[in-house]
Amino acid sequence: MLSPSTFLKRIPKWVNLKAFISSVSCTNTIQINPEINQNTPNFPDFDVKIQSLRNKLYPDNLIKVLKSTSDVKSAVKIFKWAALQRKFNHTADTYYWIISKLGMAGNVEEIEGFCQNMVKERCTGEDVLVSLVDAFVRNCRLNEAMRVLFNMNLAGIKPSIDVFNFVLGALVEEKRGFQDVVFVYKEMVKAGVAPSTDTLNYLLEVLFETDRVDSALDQYRRINKKGCRPDSKTFEIVIKGLIANNRVDDSVSILHEMLELGCVPEPSFYRTTIPLFCREDRLEEGIWLFRKMKESKFTPDSFIYEALIQCLCKQLRLDEAVNLLEEMMESHLEGDNNVFVDVVNGFCKLGKINEAVKLLEDKHVLETSPHNALLRCCCDADKFLMAKGLLEKMSERNIDDCDSWNILIRWLCERDEMVKAYELLGRMIISSLIPDYATYSALVAGNCRLSKYEDALQLFLQLHARCWILDPASYSELIEGLCRGEKYLEAVKVFCYMSENRCSLQSLPFIMLIKGICDMGMIGEAVRLQSLAYNSGTSCVNATYNYVMLRLSKSEQGRHVLAFLSQMLVHGSNLNTEAYCILIQSLIAQNRIKDCSMFLNVMVNKGLVPDSDTLYNLLSCLAKHAQLYLISVSLDKLASDSEVLDSAMYNILINGMWKEGNKNDARRLLDLMLEKGWVPDAMTHGLLIGSADMEEKGEGMLAYVDLSTKDGISISYSLPSPNGQPAKVAWNLKVTVNWRDDGSSRPGCDFAASLMLGSDPVNTIIHFCIILSLAAQNINSGTFRGLIAAIPVVGLLILRDPFAVALQMLCSFLLLFSDAFFFPREELRLALCSKENEVLEFVGHG
Repeated sequence: MLSPSTFLKRIPKWVNLKAFISSVSCTNTIQINPEINQNTPNFPDFDVKIQSLRNKLYPDNLIKVLKSTSDVKSAVKIFKWAALQRKFNHTADTYYWIISKLGMAGNVEEIEGFCQNMVKERCTGEDVLVSLVDAFVRNCRLNEAMRVLFNMNLAGIKPSIDVFNFVLGALVEEKRGFQDVVFVYKEMVKAGVAPSTDTLNYLLEVLFETDRVDSALDQYRRINKKGCRPDSKTFEIVIKGLIANNRVDDSVSILHEMLELGCVPEPSFYRTTIPLFCREDRLEEGIWLFRKMKESKFTPDSFIYEALIQCLCKQLRLDEAVNLLEEMMESHLEGDNNVFVDVVNGFCKLGKINEAVKLLEDKHVLETSPHNALLRCCCDADKFLMAKGLLEKMSERNIDDCDSWNILIRWLCERDEMVKAYELLGRMIISSLIPDYATYSALVAGNCRLSKYEDALQLFLQLHARCWILDPASYSELIEGLCRGEKYLEAVKVFCYMSENRCSLQSLPFIMLIKGICDMGMIGEAVRLQSLAYNSGTSCVNATYNYVMLRLSKSEQGRHVLAFLSQMLVHGSNLNTEAYCILIQSLIAQNRIKDCSMFLNVMVNKGLVPDSDTLYNLLSCLAKHAQLYLISVSLDKLASDSEVLDSAMYNILINGMWKEGNKNDARRLLDLMLEKGWVPDAMTHGLLIGSADMEEKGEGMLAYVDLSTKDGISISYSLPSPNGQPAKVAWNLKVTVNWRDDGSSRPGCDFAASLMLGSDPVNTIIHFCIILSLAAQNINSGTFRGLIAAIPVVGLLILRDPFAVALQMLCSFLLLFSDAFFFPREELRLALCSKENEVLEFVGHG
């Protein structure tokens, strides 16, 4: 005998088998659930039933007592008591009734022990266990049936293929899933029972239902190898499964295979596949199968006719559709009203309204829905008088309803014919028809179109009092109209009522409502409306979220912007560029440096590029706090992948990174800036030019430039030692230009230049030209004239060098053609003030 743990290991967990198996005599140890073993109080009739069995303990008497005992625990105690009595042995029938009673009560765990002891006591028979399986399946106790089937297999009892198919069919019908079906199929294989076509059909069905399409097709291809032939049900399952999984072309191929194999379809095959092909707009296959069905002497039902007629009307093949409709009526089949609706709509799409009218008259159609469809077609074609005449005939025949009148009232309201609409409403009421929500919706929309927002609001209040709701179009019209009339508070009330009834609003009127509420300063209310919109299914586009966030960030509640962001994310909104920029600007204003840096990094990682204002403000903020390193990776992406960085941002980045000690990154950005053709500003030049060599040697000073815009311009520039070698003396050049009171330089502007000579005159010229370019960016034409005039001074100072000749030629050229430039020719008056330390000072006067 196997131990309980061995049984538990052999039974999959998903079958919920937790049997407690005895390994000793049934008479002494019939195991039951601990719940049943508890010292339960005596039931009123328990002792009476025991007494009745003491002198008449026979299997038949015991079965009668068990059947009459409603309490399962009492039945088990009686069964256990009988097992302990001398000269009494349980039979297969007694076991059947106790196992059946336990199973019907849902005590799956107790069944296992009794089944095992039943086999052990050799009081079992295949018929008894099969009967148990049958009883459990018929009472939808599939877990219990699987438990008995498992124990039959375990005891060496070989159930027939019909028993296995019976359980498999129930599992598939109840949609118990793939695992249960596979468990029973494996038990069948263990028992050595060969599958039948029905078995494989059940397996195919569950594979398709669980979206295992490729596995199902593989089983279908191997069906012949398992000694089976596909039948009509097989092809029905495969075609249905393929269409359900959007593989219509494959299903058509299987249909052709079926014909090639000579398989004769059964009626259920036609009833299943024809509507499926029509639903997928595969009309040719549907018609071919319909003809095949009639050739096989099978009678199509109304469901097949309706599917074909609907598909024919969809493809505007109205003649064929009418023929099928007449054939269906001649067969005395009562089709759904939608059949006539489809035909009427088909005629109307072809512009054959008269034919549609004639069809309803000839066929004596007295149903309302086809006539309402005809009314809609007439109104859509702007044939109002014809629609009005049809409505009067419908009213005379008493086949009109509220929808019939509402169709015409809606048409009039949409064309601003409110007087005629109210007249028609009066006739509707006289006809004993009570206006419904659709009537009020049409009138609300009509009043909104005429800007009668108060009247529309009053109609809505009447609708509200009846606990009705507006249709989606009228709802949008009312909200949009109230917003245009600046009645935002009234619009909020309408929106709240409709949202509570799970009615969604179109995006445009909702945006108008949110903007209006925000402009009134009711930011908290706007946030609440966003939550209502989400719960009611209203589509909240980014524009609404962004507008609320923008106004929230500029209000006194700006600190709550991150809480609003959380709400956006919970609602499933994806932040766009504008949202990120608003968020970053708000965090900058709150001086939350790390947060705004984090959002920029997230933004750039998503491939979004901030606008120039946001990026400039962020860079300025981070540079001020020396924390540009927080966005270094994002800056690299922006510099290489976008054009958002301008010269001003480059200057901020270069200066900021230099101050933070990231000098290599600063130089790299300078290179990128120069490649773009931008000239660094004075501060950036002063910070970087000539610093590389000095930084390596630890010598020299950084350049310093001071540009004044009030009294004049003063440029002081310290030159590095040439080639890294110590200079004989320090090089300094100072140019001062005075301004006129009106902002221009005086005609006789004064300047002074002092230069301490070094050993490399070429370097001198280069650096002087740099100063000149710096000045040109920040000064006017008068100042620039003074700087140009200073060039010969430098030439005279370094006359002893051959390169001075070139410099003098340049100056002469500039002076010669000065009239072509913006400064006049001026004489230079040079005065030697001092020769000490080879320092020369010159004063030029125009």
